[in-house]
Amino acid sequence: MSRAIIEVRNLRKEYPVEDETVVALDRVNLAIPQGQICCIFGESGSGKSTLLNQLAGMEKPTRGGVRIGGVPVSRLSERELAAFRQKHLGFVFQSYNLLPNLTAVENVAMPLMFRGVPKQQRERAARGVLKRVGLGHRLNHYPRQMSGGQQQRVGIARAFVTRPEVVFADEPTGNLDSKTKTEVMDMICAFARDFHQTIVLVTHDPQMASYADRIVTLLDGRIVDDRLNMPHQRSITSASDISAPPIKPITSTEPTANPRSTQR
Repeated sequence: MSRAIIEVRNLRKEYPVEDETVVALDRVNLAIPQGQICCIFGESGSGKSTLLNQLAGMEKPTRGGVRIGGVPVSRLSERELAAFRQKHLGFVFQSYNLLPNLTAVENVAMPLMFRGVPKQQRERAARGVLKRVGLGHRLNHYPRQMSGGQQQRVGIARAFVTRPEVVFADEPTGNLDSKTKTEVMDMICAFARDFHQTIVLVTHDPQMASYADRIVTLLDGRIVDDRLNMPHQRSITSASDISAPPIKPITSTEPTANPRSTQR
């Protein structure tokens, strides 16, 4: 079995609400192996979005912690977290989160710009991944000129263009019709298989959960079920010829006062 790239230990998250304390997560322990597509499944209010925020370092835990590739993300400063996300994480959002004044190529190339990749190289990589998701004819279109499904394909291309070790997908098909949902999930799974990436998929949709290798169910902030799953076996076009800079394994183990400590 692959090593655990994500480790969650005794995680607890509390929120003060007027005179009460709401426990959003309680005693969550989880290890996700490298290369696994893991679904965090649950209804609204189950704690799945809170868990995603903890995994991505968006919020600090009340107790316990999260490690990604050995790095204690729960203990990093905001500056260290920003550097860590740029180098190791990708995100696919339900609402696409594209910049309206940038073309598809420019939106996808942006993560590579933050890495200091030269413009010509990053735009070449962006064009390659956009063609891979079927948008070769939309390279210079703006988000307002594209359908919801096309915008989400741009979002997928942006998440995967750097070949991050971990991609978080937060209800990535929530705004799409059933046909487009299938296409989007096929694309996400294709990238994950080709590049041996870890996907953390958050959803309340059983159909989307069925694509995962593993389904972890939350209820009232606790894991109530954790089982392996036989995902959809579909004929998925290979994504292996996408041109992007090579990504090395995460090597940092402890945070320091220097934000470069999270870099390779």
